[in-house]
This record gives sequence, structure tokens and C-alpha cells, in this order.
Amino acid sequence: MEFVKAIVLGIVEGITEFLPISSTGHLILVNEWLRFSASFTKLFDVFIQLGAMLAVVFYFSSRLLPFGKNIFQKKEIYSIWKKVIIAVFPAIIFGALLGDFIQSTLFNPVTVAIALMFGGLLLLVIEDYRHRAPIGSVQSLSYRTAFFIGCFQCLAMIPGTSRSAATIIGAMLLGASRQVAVEFSFFLAIPTLGAATVYSLVKHGVLMTMQEKLILLTGFWVSFFVAWVVIAGFMAYISKRDFKGFAYYRILLGLAVLVYFGFLKRG
Repeated sequence: MEFVKAIVLGIVEGITEFLPISSTGHLILVNEWLRFSASFTKLFDVFIQLGAMLAVVFYFSSRLLPFGKNIFQKKEIYSIWKKVIIAVFPAIIFGALLGDFIQSTLFNPVTVAIALMFGGLLLLVIEDYRHRAPIGSVQSLSYRTAFFIGCFQCLAMIPGTSRSAATIIGAMLLGASRQVAVEFSFFLAIPTLGAATVYSLVKHGVLMTMQEKLILLTGFWVSFFVAWVVIAGFMAYISKRDFKGFAYYRILLGLAVLVYFGFLKRG
């Protein structure tokens, strides 16, 4: 049963991490029915994000790994990594200062529901009123813009907001095209999720039983393969469609969560 839980949660993580619908929010909700011990659940939920992050590296390896590239290509790759590093600093600072407080006070279904609905409404507003997108490639992102996208990412510390949604919305508001916003959101996930995993391992400890290690690895690899498929599908999707479908999903899910946890479960 424990490995079935790992597979299900790995699938949930792989599907939701890079879509603007909140992986943390979904995991909190799924953990209402499928969970491990309290301490191991926190470690597991963060560790499987590492699998999703690895999927980004492999999918975009030609854009992110400098091996075998000529000098011009390497310069472009190093430029992307500089922007990513600059963009991740706000989240590291705010996470260190407010991470424990946010986890202890905001990690609950009601917060998730409100954040889901608010983010959905914001996506609808942006799609309806946003017209100009002068930034047509990640290479043309300035370091200043990258930093401010990183500031938007800090909003994702509120569960239900979605790291992907926060960075995509921020990038689009700052003038990035839909494609650029999504790509940079993927790239920014690498150090963000990596840092979160290391922090969780240090905080919750690395002393685990063999079964717990196998459960972690199961969730990790399931998340990796599912995320790889989702990334490919999402990139194809945004080349032809907007984010309104995800916005409506967020709003409906948020309402369902409020109804369930506010009335049905309480009753």
C-alpha cells in the first residue's frame, strides 16, 4: 500500500508541478486521503519535486547543458543560467525568512482554495487584457526582468498559488510572450526545487529505513517520467492555446475544496 501511495503522489506531482494549477495545493489535498507519517510526508512531497525538476533538465538539455556546444551556443546557455540564478535569489531569501511561518499557518485547504481561485481569476484577466509581448525569447530577457520574475515566484510560497502560475503571470505582466513565460518558469524550477529538496533533507534528516528510501525513489522516478510527458504536452499546448482552461479549472477546484472542507467534511 505504501508504494501505491508513492506512485499516486508521484503522478500527481508530475502532472501538476509545471502546469499553472499548484502542485503543492494538489498534494495537500491528496494527502487528506493518502499520506505517510507527518514528518515523512513533508520530506516525500519535496523530494518528488526533484524528479520533476530532473525532467526539465533532460527535456531542455540542448538549451541548458553546454557540453559539445560551440562558443556562441555556450555563451547563450551561460546567459540563461545567469538569469535563472538572479531570479532564484528572492525565493531563497524569502523562503529562509518566512518558510517555517508559512508552513505552520497557511498549509491548509482553505488557503489552497482561495489561492487557486484568485490565481484563476488573475489568469483570466491577463488573457483578456494583455496585448503586447515585446520579449520574444528567453535570450532577450534582461537580468532586471529576470529578477522581478523571481520576485513574483515568492508568491508561490502561499500554497495553492502555484510556482508555475506565479512565474508565468509575472513574466507575462513584464512583457514576455506566453512561450517565453513558460520556458523561463521551467528553467527557474531547477534551482528552486533543488534548493527546496536540500533544505528539506537537512531539516527533516536523512536517516531513513530502507523501505522509506525505496518509497522516495519510487515517487521520484514516477514524478520524473510523468513530468517529462507533461512538459512536452504543455509546450505543444501553449503554442496554439491560452491559459483560460487552466484558469477555469483553478476556480472550479477552489470552489470544490471550499465546499468539501467547509461543509461536507465538517458535517
